[in-house]
Amino acid sequence: MVAPSHLKSFQALEAALRAGSLKAAAETLGITPAAVGQRIKTLEEYLGVDLLSRGRSGLAPTPALDPAAGRLRTAFRELEAAAEALDLQRGHEIHVAAPSDFVELWLTPRLDAFRREQPNTRFCVNGEGDAPLRLGAADCEISFGPYANEPSRDLLFRDYVVVIGSPENLARIASAPAEDCLEGFPLLHLDVYRNDPAIPGWAAWVAANGLRRTAPERGMRFGRIAPALEAVLADAGLTLCGLALIRELVEEGRVALPFSVATGAWTDHGFAARFRPEVAARPQVRRFRTWLAERASETRAWLQTRCPVPSRA
Repeated sequence: MVAPSHLKSFQALEAALRAGSLKAAAETLGITPAAVGQRIKTLEEYLGVDLLSRGRSGLAPTPALDPAAGRLRTAFRELEAAAEALDLQRGHEIHVAAPSDFVELWLTPRLDAFRREQPNTRFCVNGEGDAPLRLGAADCEISFGPYANEPSRDLLFRDYVVVIGSPENLARIASAPAEDCLEGFPLLHLDVYRNDPAIPGWAAWVAANGLRRTAPERGMRFGRIAPALEAVLADAGLTLCGLALIRELVEEGRVALPFSVATGAWTDHGFAARFRPEVAARPQVRRFRTWLAERASETRAWLQTRCPVPSRA
């Protein structure tokens, strides 16, 4: 019998084979590439063989996996078909796949309110929750990236990226000479915004604001916001971060803004939710979609009270 942990590992393995990379598989499953890699590694350690190799066209099965690769794809196609057939029996479950930062910093703190309003609805978010893991596509997929209007896809909000630091480092910057106030401070780089054309890196931000900083391109890189926030809160440096996901930390004074919000920039990319057309008409999904849009509207309104008016909604 396949253990639940091995089922997740097989799911990650099949997704990586189908998508050709850990990153693309992670986007499909709503987890990080590192988590996909760890699940596959767990299976490899259990079996005692390597399962994937990297070729010119992406990930491919090793000779050890090759005889089973076709069966793995067939099995998951059948499981996805079974999941679709069973959906009607899971009318009160909502399965969500979303970036880990969005879940940890924005969705989870708000979700208890929805649960109180709809106590019979159960959630599985990125494979965890009070609804059991279901193979197949999520009912709602939330992503951060370029946005295009589609009937099944709702723009939740774009973010506003500013320099953030700890209150301790805010005081240190305030006491330093204006043009050299960043010298000596570690600059932390968030790859979340790396592909967003509207968001400058540290070097461009320093130059645009008339400051001096030796080698602004150097410093630790973070693939996620949450660990970078931990470093900021520990007085370990400054980073360029969106405000939408850290509203509570800003309002509580745990995160400080060392520079005017006018030095920030609206993202071109946005958080958007895509709902599967097959489930969008279900009452609990409609309620969740409406609730999600309302909470996102609150976030947009909060950003607009603090930040320059965006050039587009």
